[in-house]
Order: sequence, then C-alpha cells, then structure tokens
Amino acid sequence: MIHSLRFRLLVAFTIAILLAIGSTFFFLSTAIRGEIRQFGERADQLRVARMETELARFYLRFRSWQGIQPAVEQWGNLYGQRIVLTDSRGVVVADSKGESVGEQSSPDPSGRPLSIPGLRGDIGTLYVTPRPSAELGIQSLGVLFGAIGRFFFWGALVAGAIALLITLLLSQRILSPVRALTSAARRLGQGDFSQRAIIKDKGELGELGHAFDVMAENLQRNEQLRKNMVADIAHELRTPLSNIKGYLEAVSDGVIQPDADTVRKLNEEAALLARLVEDLQELSLAEAGTLKLVRRVENIAGVINQTVAMMQPKAAVKALSLVTELPDKLPSVNIDAQRISQVLRNLLENAIAYTPAEGKITVAVSLPDERAIEVTVADTGQGIPAGELPLIFERFYRVDKSRTRATGGSGLGLTIARRLVEAHGGQIKAESELGKGSRFSITLPVLA
Repeated sequence: MIHSLRFRLLVAFTIAILLAIGSTFFFLSTAIRGEIRQFGERADQLRVARMETELARFYLRFRSWQGIQPAVEQWGNLYGQRIVLTDSRGVVVADSKGESVGEQSSPDPSGRPLSIPGLRGDIGTLYVTPRPSAELGIQSLGVLFGAIGRFFFWGALVAGAIALLITLLLSQRILSPVRALTSAARRLGQGDFSQRAIIKDKGELGELGHAFDVMAENLQRNEQLRKNMVADIAHELRTPLSNIKGYLEAVSDGVIQPDADTVRKLNEEAALLARLVEDLQELSLAEAGTLKLVRRVENIAGVINQTVAMMQPKAAVKALSLVTELPDKLPSVNIDAQRISQVLRNLLENAIAYTPAEGKITVAVSLPDERAIEVTVADTGQGIPAGELPLIFERFYRVDKSRTRATGGSGLGLTIARRLVEAHGGQIKAESELGKGSRFSITLPVLA
C-alpha cells in the first residue's frame, strides 16, 4: 500500500497543502502579532494621555492631590498596570497598589511630568508601568487562534479532502495507462507479440505508450522474420542436400554411372551449398557487428574499375554494355576494398541477371556533398514493382519468384550488401521504375 503511486500522490499533495497552510499561518501570525503589539503600545499612550488630562483637571479643581488615590487605584485595576503619581517634590501621593504613598520616589526617566498651562513649574510626575511584551504576545495569539485559527483548521480539513479527491482522480488518470502498459508488457514478455498499449493520452504517458507499441511492433516483426529465416534456411539447404542425396543414391543403386558429368553435378550442388552456408555465416557476423573489416585509405575509382573489369565477361555473354562514369578527381575513402568490391559485384550480378540483352549498365560516382561520395549502379532492366521495392533487402527475398537458386542466387546478396555498407558507416538505397530499370546507390563517408 505504502509503495503504491496513489498513496505517494496522496502523501505528496497532503504535505504540500499542509506546508502551504502552515507557512501562510506562520507569516500571518507574525504580522498579526506585530500589529497587535503596535496597537497595544498606541492604546497605552492614549490611556496615559487621558490620565494626564484627568489629573490636570483634578489639580485645577482642587489645587492639590488630596483624594486622588481612589481614581489612581481604579485606573490601575481597569488597565492592569501599576500607576504611581508624585507631587512636585517627588513624594508619592497616589499608588494603584497602595504600597508607597507618602514615600520619596527615586528619580526615574520613564516618568511623565505633569504641567498646566498658566501655572509655573510641574505639578507632579506620572509613572505608568508598561505591560510586558509576553502579555501582548499571549493576547495576540489568543486573537489569532480564537478568531483566525478555526478558519485555518477548517481550511486544512477542506484542503485535505480536496487533496484526496485530486489524488483519486489524478491517480486514476495516471494509473489506468500504467496498468495497461504493465499488463501488455507482461503478456509481451510471455511471448504474445500482438499486445499493444493503445494509450490515447497526448502527454508523456501517451509518448510512452506509443514507444511501447512501436517496440512491440518491431519485436513482432523481428520474431516473424526470425521464423521466416529459419524456414527459409531449412528450405534453401534442403534443395542442394536433396539433390546430392539423390545423385548418391542413384549411383549406389547403379541407376547412373559415377562418371565425370555426375561428379560435376555433385560438385555444383556442393558449391551451391557451401556458398549458401558462407553467405549465412557472413550475414550473421555482419548483423552481430563482429564482421572484421580491413580498412585502408583507397581510391574508390580503382576499386570500381577493377570490379567492372571482372564483370565485363558476364555482361558480354548477354551483349550488355557495362560502362563507368567517373570524375577525374575523387576524394579518398577509408574502406575495406574487398568488401566494397563484393557489394559492387552483387549489384552488378543482379543488374546483369535482370537486364535484357543489349541493355546498358552504368556505374557512376558523384559527390552529393563534401562529406560523402555516392556510387550508383543503374540498369535498363525490367525494374522492380513499387510494392516490392522496400522488401528487396530482406533475407531470401527474390523479386522474380520463378528464378532458381542456380540463376537467382541465395536471396541473401542484397541483405549482406546492406550490412557491409552500413558497417562502413554508409547507406544503400534503391530506386526503380517498372519496365525502365533500377538504380542502386551506395553512399560512403569520405576521408576527413
């Protein structure tokens, strides 16, 4: 319970509200105590001024202080202060406590001299003991807690109720998508990759839900690709193995003779099988990021010319025109020349395979910006349907399903090419128009 988000929100809101009310009460009480203290001081001054006026009238009337004691005692009881009156000689003529009447008072600067206009000299001195500040503080606290404290008390109760209500509403709004995410994540962890959070919130929780859904989609797609890859590998390996087994059984049964032609066919199937296994191994290394690259500073033009020269005989068999368009000066690149040549060979083999006789294949180089170099392989072949263009870099994918493994390859060439280019920090992309040809572009970073 104490670890739940709802409880933590309730505690947080309650503490925040109590701190706000407490700090407000503290500052308000400080201000009120100061005001009450100032008011008390002003009231004391007014009382002293009134007493001075009354004493002056009494003296004018009786020309002496005889009979003033009862009035001073009444003032002392009324105001809660000790009041002492001395005559002009400093003898106490009245004391609100009745203790020092007739005694000679010692000089005290706090006394207030009494005088009457028209009479020479002072007629006496009035001493009023000020009330202690603690008494004023207690009175101010009494006023504060009595008149204002109850409003803060009820305000605290109302604020607590509001905090509870806000907590319930807010926690429900927050916890609902969190519970949905938790449930979906739990089922996702159990292997159900079809789970989606589907959170409609437009804030951070909505972004979290969207990120979860994207992750789930990627996991579902990767799981499907994994299953497809396992099935494709089994299918690809089965054909050459079945052929080899069939030839060996036929030789064993005496159906065919183990002559040079049979050995040649067995060798072709074994070579196809070895090539497929090698491609799979290379792809697994590339995808795991453990493919070793022997990178050196190279002139890309030399790599292209060498690769094109190797592919010229295959192009000539189909009467294809294989040409290069290279600028005079190209920046150096830090590449594994053998791997980049492998990528170019794969692209050229596909272009030769899918370009009809007397077609044209062009290998060109351009500089899209100062940080990259772009190598393109363009053909005038049959092109790739727009719906299949995003899939051509997937494992075992063939645009022409009618092609055999002997003529159409293993279906891993473009996948490996993409991984090799990405391992160099570059990109590979394809553009095509059905019936007009295809254009593959390799972008590589130039040497800084």
